[in-house]
Amino acid sequence: MASLTAARHHESPVTETGDDLAEHPPSPANRNLTGKLTILIAVPTLESGAADHGAVDLVKLLHTAGHRPIVVSQGGRLVGQVIAHGGEFIDMNVASKNPFVMMMCARKLAKLVRQRKCHIVHALGRAPGWSAYFAARVNRRPFVTSWYKGFREQNIFKRFYNGVMVRGDRVIAASEDIADLIRERYQTPLERMQVLPSSFDVTQFNPATVSAERVSKIRHAWGVSKDTRVILAPGRMVRRKGHHLIVQAAQRLKANGVKDFLIVFTGEDQGRTSYTGDLWDLIATTDTNDVIRLAGLTGDLPAAFAASAVAVFASTQAEGIQRNILAAQAMGVPVVASDLSAGPDIVLTPPAIAEDRITGIRFSSHDTAALAAALGKFLGLSAEGRRAVGARGRQWIVSHHDAQAVAERTLGLYVDLAASGSAA
Repeated sequence: MASLTAARHHESPVTETGDDLAEHPPSPANRNLTGKLTILIAVPTLESGAADHGAVDLVKLLHTAGHRPIVVSQGGRLVGQVIAHGGEFIDMNVASKNPFVMMMCARKLAKLVRQRKCHIVHALGRAPGWSAYFAARVNRRPFVTSWYKGFREQNIFKRFYNGVMVRGDRVIAASEDIADLIRERYQTPLERMQVLPSSFDVTQFNPATVSAERVSKIRHAWGVSKDTRVILAPGRMVRRKGHHLIVQAAQRLKANGVKDFLIVFTGEDQGRTSYTGDLWDLIATTDTNDVIRLAGLTGDLPAAFAASAVAVFASTQAEGIQRNILAAQAMGVPVVASDLSAGPDIVLTPPAIAEDRITGIRFSSHDTAALAAALGKFLGLSAEGRRAVGARGRQWIVSHHDAQAVAERTLGLYVDLAASGSAA
C-alpha cells in the first residue's frame, strides 16, 4: 500500500526488503547533520481531529522553514492539504491497535527512517506512537510525542498503552492543563516536557471575511428560519465530546420555556462506535428532535460560526487547547465550555474576570443544569449583547495567540534535538 500511495503522489516508495528490524542500526542523528531536517510525522488519521490538523500544521511549518516533512497515516480528507503544503504522504495503517499490525508498521517505519534519512520521529497518537517509538529507537533517532488531550486510564492495560506517549525524548503538551496531567500521572521530568499550543491562524477565522451569502447558504442547509438562534456544537461524534450532555441541556431549555433555538451538531461520525445511534435514541426519549440537528461535517466552518449565536463544547475528558474554541472566539461567537474543554486562559469567565469582560462561560463537566443555564443566559441576551461578548473574544484571541512564537519554539525543539542526537 505504501508503494501504491507513493506512486500516486510521485514519491519514492519505501523499499520492502527482508532486513531485520534491529539489523545494522545507523549512527546517531547528529552525524553529518546539514541545515535541512527530515521529520517523520506519524498520525493515526488525517480527518478532522486535533492531531490530524496538528500534522498539517507541522507540515506547513517545516516546509516553510526549508525542512522536509513526511507524514505517515491511514489517510483521510486532509491528505490533499499535506501534499499541497509541501509534505510527503505515505499511506500506512498506523491507526490499528492490533499488535501484529503495529509490529508490521514498526518494521516499515524503521526502513522508512533509514531510507529517507530522517533526523526525528514525531508521533501524534498512541497507536502510531508504539510503531514510531520502536522505529526511532532501532535507528537511534530522537523520538517526540504530542498530547492533544488527556487519555482515559481505566485499567493497567490502558495505562501501559497510553504510556508510549511519555517515552519521547521530548513530550509536547498542548496546554498547561495537559502538562499538569502528564506530570501527575507519570512524573515525567520537566526537562523532557514542553508546552506548545496548537498553531492557529486567526486570519482564517475572521467575521469580516464571511459574506452574508455564505451565512444564508449554511442556515438554509440546516433548515433554520430567520428568527431561530443557532447553538453550534462542532466536534467529532464521540462520547468524550459530550454531545449527550448537550441533548440533556436542550431538554432543560425546553422545560424552562426557551423558544426559537436550534442546536446543530456539525461533527463527523467515522462509524467506529455506536455513539451516534445512542444520541438518536436519547433525542427521541428527551423529545428534543425539534431543537437538535445532526448536520454532519461542514465544509465552511467560518460561515457555520458566523451563522450561530453561541458555540458549545461539553467535553468530558481534558482536551488541551481545542482549535474550534479558538476559532469560535476568533469569529466573535460567545462560548459555553466545560472546564475540561477549555481552561480559564482560553475562555475568559467569572470569577477570574469581571462580568463585563467575559468571552464565554465555563461550567463543571457533566453538570447539565449549569450547561443549560449558561446557554440560556446567552440566548437571553440581545443580539447586540452577544456581539459585545463575541467582540471581546476575538480581541482576546488575536492579541494573545502568537502563532509565530509557537512556530519558532517548535522549530527550535526540532533543531536542538537533531543537533544533539538526543535519543534515550
